[in-house]
Amino acid sequence: MSNYVLFFIIIIYLSLLFGIAFFAEKKSKSRWVNSPIIYALALAVYCTAWTYYGSIGIAATSGIDFLPIYLGPVIAAPLWILLLRKVIRISKQHKISSIADFISLRYGNHRFLGALVTVICLLGIIPYIALQLQAVSETFQILADDTSYVSKSIYDDSTLYIALILAVFATFFGTQSSDASVKHKGILVSVAFESVIKLIFFLCIGVYVTYVLFDGTEDIYTKMSQFSNFERLTTINGFESGFNWMYTILLSFMAIFLLPRQFQVSVVENVREKHLKTAIWLFPLYLLLFNIFVIFIAWGGNLAIGNPEQAEYYALLLPLQNNNTLLASLVFLGGFSAVISMVVVSTLALSTMLSNNLIIPYGFLDRFLKNHPDRNAKYIKNIRRISIFSIIILAYAFYVNFSYELSLYSIGLMAFVIIAQLAPSFFIGLFWNRGSSRATIIGIIAGFAVVFYTLILPFSIQALTGSDDFVEYGFYGISPLKPHALLGIDFLSPPAHAFFWSMLVNCLFYGLFSLLYKGNYRERNYAEMFIDSKNYNDLQDGALVWKGEAYVAEIKNVLNKFLGEERTNRALNLFFKKYNISPETQMADSRLINFSEKLLTGSIGSASAKILISSVVKEEEVSLVEVLKILEESKETIARNKLLREKSEELTKLTDKLSEANEELIQKDLQKDEFLDTVAHELKTPITGIRASTELLIEDAEMPKEIQAQFLSNMLQDSDRLSRLIQNILDFEKLSNGRSSLNFKKNNIRETIQKAIGGLRQIASKKNIKIISSNTSDVFAVYDEDKIWQVLTNLISNAIKYCKDGNGIIIVDYKYEKGFLEVTINDNGTGIPEADMPFIFDKFFQSKNQNIIKPQGSGLGLAISKQIISKHKGSIWAKNNKKNGVTFGFYLPFK
Repeated sequence: MSNYVLFFIIIIYLSLLFGIAFFAEKKSKSRWVNSPIIYALALAVYCTAWTYYGSIGIAATSGIDFLPIYLGPVIAAPLWILLLRKVIRISKQHKISSIADFISLRYGNHRFLGALVTVICLLGIIPYIALQLQAVSETFQILADDTSYVSKSIYDDSTLYIALILAVFATFFGTQSSDASVKHKGILVSVAFESVIKLIFFLCIGVYVTYVLFDGTEDIYTKMSQFSNFERLTTINGFESGFNWMYTILLSFMAIFLLPRQFQVSVVENVREKHLKTAIWLFPLYLLLFNIFVIFIAWGGNLAIGNPEQAEYYALLLPLQNNNTLLASLVFLGGFSAVISMVVVSTLALSTMLSNNLIIPYGFLDRFLKNHPDRNAKYIKNIRRISIFSIIILAYAFYVNFSYELSLYSIGLMAFVIIAQLAPSFFIGLFWNRGSSRATIIGIIAGFAVVFYTLILPFSIQALTGSDDFVEYGFYGISPLKPHALLGIDFLSPPAHAFFWSMLVNCLFYGLFSLLYKGNYRERNYAEMFIDSKNYNDLQDGALVWKGEAYVAEIKNVLNKFLGEERTNRALNLFFKKYNISPETQMADSRLINFSEKLLTGSIGSASAKILISSVVKEEEVSLVEVLKILEESKETIARNKLLREKSEELTKLTDKLSEANEELIQKDLQKDEFLDTVAHELKTPITGIRASTELLIEDAEMPKEIQAQFLSNMLQDSDRLSRLIQNILDFEKLSNGRSSLNFKKNNIRETIQKAIGGLRQIASKKNIKIISSNTSDVFAVYDEDKIWQVLTNLISNAIKYCKDGNGIIIVDYKYEKGFLEVTINDNGTGIPEADMPFIFDKFFQSKNQNIIKPQGSGLGLAISKQIISKHKGSIWAKNNKKNGVTFGFYLPFK
């Protein structure tokens, strides 16, 4: 493929990314831009050219040794809910914009520490960016079939122009605001898009190699198994290799938190904490998909090409060997996507660190204080733009001078080992409040010195001189000082060896000097805030233990220089309202100082913010005893506030319950009144009938005997009805007060049911209602037969009332159910409104649907039935049938 055609494809692809990023910035508030899927896919910036090409190279030469670099992030992902969420919360509250700002803040906004972290990141990431440029250059030459060409001038090198285009892209979308904590939605969406592209194209080449060039995974496996080194490619290869795996997994575990690009995407660009819930499963799934075909592409390359020196680019060489230029172009674009996302996000993160922790605090602060806010914002943006271009140029210079020595795998691991020197101060500092800035600085410097001696120096000497004497014989020929075998430990790979010794020294110095030299009051204060995550929201408002004198007007002047008057006034007004402080107040307290530092942190970094605010306040040294006293008082206040909140919540709940109980009592009272009215009416009706019949019989002595018999019959019926009503009331009263004793005996439930049906069959036949009991099993249980007969009579009578004349059917059945005897009465009547269902067994409840057609009765039947069943240690229930009618049932204990 022609160089010009390939370069044209690159320009078109970059234009597409530019368009996506531009559109995402325009739609920055839309749901899809702020989607958790976008966030999770952007985390795949972890997958660089090292993943795309380097993993295949390792798989081809060392087998499954490529896996540990992905196992670390997979293990880390579930811990994001604990660790990363805590980091995100602190970073949002303090407008943190980089890993350097975060570590600096933890140790009291220490300026030198922020600068040291920045230098460490630059030393680790610039060679890593050079690695990406090398991958672009070499794959460009392979695809253009120009591998024999050696450029005599950098102006003829297409890699330089690609690097500059990437710098323009990062500059345009990464420096639109002087506040570095502002979200870069355009970059995030474009990185997510590139993650999808590189995964799809990588899967395409995997499927092509596995199922087109070969007959599937089994075919590749069978052919590779014939090679003499096959066992070494498919096993961990002993105890020593196991150690290498362990250290590499730990290294990658730390890198997923500490790499500047990962911190930028996972923390700074996080919009919502809940996006972590998606990321903890989608990101590991992404890594899994990315690695499905790695081993088969590598082995396919071994079988078809067999050149270990070209193993890293088998994914590109295999389709070219088979004249599939289109697929090779897609593979190139996938690898190019991996490079773009890494370079853009890394330069964005490094430029922020460089400006906030090196350039501004060590040279530009005085100039900023003399300028107008608009000019200051312009200066900050220009510093970051120049930083981005400088980082790209430095990386390109490294690539040009060390291109023959660069290895995707070795340089990648070297970067990881360098960045890992931040791990003790980061991880331990989140959970141990004794860690101090002095111990952190000493630990990082000591750890990096070990990395320099064991990893960087041997690489540099070998690259510049071509000699391995330093590696073979050690410093001045001292064998225990061999850089790859310190003190005789020679079974680890160079990166694992450097990682082991540097972490040992780093952690030892960090712990030792933290115990020997206590941090000052400011460090202890921030340490308390970082560690006490449960009370974080309370602590962060008063996070600065401060003693001295400060004026609001002077602090306001500093804020105006960077934020402008409008933004400053708006922020201060919100602050005064939040803490109920008069806007006319002249003296500033610790809360305002802390708040002002946070406002400036996003623009100039935490260290510079501390310096600027400190320049306009008269601060007095606070002793450690005072700090501990203040913190103890703060904890006591927090505890009291928490207790008050809990009591307030309890009172609120009790008030709600009292309100509900009062409402229920009102309803019960109304129902009781209705019930008493009903009882009075039911009592008056038979009495009135008896009185009227008696008066007629007395007044009309000559009344025919047939009519007299009718009147007497009516009087008898009314007397029976009155007797039943009075008996029900008495039964209910006795059961409610526990004065009714039960006569427990062994009885046959079939016979009891037949007795109850027999007493009601005549009433049912008058309405043409069928009562069916077809169960003939003899089931014996211990119960009071008279009371259960009463329950059955009440339930069957209730069913008769609500069944329609002529087609009513009532089915009575019983069965053994989980240690109980269950009896059911099923009818096809009108049913019960769902709203009334929870209350039908209540003492004074009568269904509201009876207002239309009110069946006769006292309304006590179901309440009495419930009392009787409760006395039997059973339960009673009701439910509407699917089509029509109701099923009533009750349980009796059954042995």
